[in-house]
Amino acid sequence: MTDLNTRPSPTDFPAITRDRLEILQVNLGYLCNLSCRHCHVNAGPKRTELMDHKTLTTIISVLKKSHIKILDLTGGAPEMHPQFRFLVSAAKALGITVIDRCNLVILEEPGYENLAAFLADHAVEITASLPCYLEDNVNAQRGKGVFNRSITALQKLNALGYGPASNTLKLNLVYNPQGPTLPPEQSTLENTYKKHLKEHFNIVFDQLFVVTNMPINRFRTTLKQQNKLADYQQLLKDHYQPDTVASLMCKNTLSVDWQGFLYDCDFNQMLKYPLGAAQHSPCHITDIDIHALDQQPITVAEHCFGCTAGQGSSCGGALK
Repeated sequence: MTDLNTRPSPTDFPAITRDRLEILQVNLGYLCNLSCRHCHVNAGPKRTELMDHKTLTTIISVLKKSHIKILDLTGGAPEMHPQFRFLVSAAKALGITVIDRCNLVILEEPGYENLAAFLADHAVEITASLPCYLEDNVNAQRGKGVFNRSITALQKLNALGYGPASNTLKLNLVYNPQGPTLPPEQSTLENTYKKHLKEHFNIVFDQLFVVTNMPINRFRTTLKQQNKLADYQQLLKDHYQPDTVASLMCKNTLSVDWQGFLYDCDFNQMLKYPLGAAQHSPCHITDIDIHALDQQPITVAEHCFGCTAGQGSSCGGALK
């Protein structure tokens, strides 16, 4: 049984509180068709954790009763959950904006051939991982052949109408550094991505989000093996930018794990640091008043410097 009462070690990261809740980010499980080196979830093909139907229906009930406008689906590969389409359809029927955090390759897997069309038909916003625009870098980070399959998937999405020409079909890409470094400036890298992908593959997309690699789980293990963990953690602290704090994703987002337990963010979820408002015990989505979360404390720890270093980093990219 997972220990849900883990408490972070003392940190000098500043105390922060929640703003109005706007986004429910739901992890449908750790099953994934890839095993990426930078994955903070430790997701992969052999993981069996998947959200049950009762918790899924509770998610829908919460959306009905709340002012939440965005459902952000993640994993693993969230599309591999057997009831992914059921949840998407239910949320869209409520007028909720749905974001699918997609690894692209899933769109090319056997049995998922019509997934891209389903996403387009339901106007699901896609935030897709493409950690570089160069083939060798992507394959080194995500596995042999992943780049070419990702390109094919992007071309399929463009053919369905995803990209800048659409007012409803949003396609955003996500960049992660190859190693223990901070991401480059977001707008400059976005221009490079757009130029390269258009010239070489005739691919277009809306925005590029640069995301700092967090020193937890699989990436943390890699850093320890390379004796670079302490240096990377110090790099994050040395580049702390206080003006990013007000825009942190934990301020307006609530993270739900595959069992229905609540966390301040996806990273705290992976570390099993309970919701700050929980005080002494873990909170479950079935027994918390989400309307009462405003101005509640957020659980912070050393990894939070990863979200505030340099340009800042969140699920929506740079904060500056």
